[in-house]
Amino acid sequence: MFDALSGAVVELIATVQQWLFETIVQPVMFSAGLMRWQEDAFDATEWFVIGVLEIAVLASLLGGAQRLWPAEPLTDRRAVRTDIVYTLLHRLGAVPVAIFFLVTPLFDALEGWLRLAGFSRLNLESLVPGLDGRPLAAFVVYLVVLDLADYLIHRAQHGWRWWWTLHAVHHSQRQMTFWSDNRNHLLDDLLRDGLLALLAIAIGVAPGQFVMLVVVSRVLQSLQHANLRWRFGAIGERLLVSPSFHRRHHAIGVGHEGRRHGCNFAVLFPIWDILGGTADFRPGWVPTGIRDQLDGRDYGRGFWSQQWRALLRWAGRA
Repeated sequence: MFDALSGAVVELIATVQQWLFETIVQPVMFSAGLMRWQEDAFDATEWFVIGVLEIAVLASLLGGAQRLWPAEPLTDRRAVRTDIVYTLLHRLGAVPVAIFFLVTPLFDALEGWLRLAGFSRLNLESLVPGLDGRPLAAFVVYLVVLDLADYLIHRAQHGWRWWWTLHAVHHSQRQMTFWSDNRNHLLDDLLRDGLLALLAIAIGVAPGQFVMLVVVSRVLQSLQHANLRWRFGAIGERLLVSPSFHRRHHAIGVGHEGRRHGCNFAVLFPIWDILGGTADFRPGWVPTGIRDQLDGRDYGRGFWSQQWRALLRWAGRA
């Protein structure tokens, strides 16, 4: 069933991608004399199609849910519009996947050198019993491994001062919605996504698998950031990060400034917070942001001002 469903989705995306590329992208590239880049453009078209479908589904489902069960009133629409800009740049530009394909040639060169030294790339599907020939099981294992790495990266984003100056862009949003997931500094994205892409390649994730891993992860992260008064129950809260669990991570005075530089760092699975002693399962219907915003510190309103002010903080000038 998993293979049939994923196959149908892939076929639909491929059909739309082919039509869009042949009808619009390729003629424009031919006119501009850019045909030497047509293979890269064809791949980019696929991710554009995936991004458009993803945004349409999220806007209709989560947008409707936010109107029915909001965690707080929506009072700052300008802040939300800025988050929409981040989402469009990230989802339609496919930043994580672009980094994945940029890292692959570098990793292949490194792998060649390691083979000469007697080492070879890991492949979890061959190392873990029962995974070979079972795509759904392999997908879940890869998702869990990458999520553990993401938890550790997230701890570093809060614990290392220089990285926090960049990651603070994400936490400075005081009007959280499902658009807020991609509100990140570009350097923060580059570091995090680059590390995850490198790990994915190192453990044998194929490009097609990585595509699905990225899509599933970011859809769930959009749900977590949504302005929803949702909890998943006593058991569910410990199985999957909910809007309540993640909203407490964004809470003023708790999400970053609390004990151990915050709480609820898990990206998908709360088990990492439970094991790491950073879980806080209290309801998250609290104001979000960073404590020093209450004292007047300005993190910027628009995209460019937020990016620039983060660089100033990074350099110790703000």
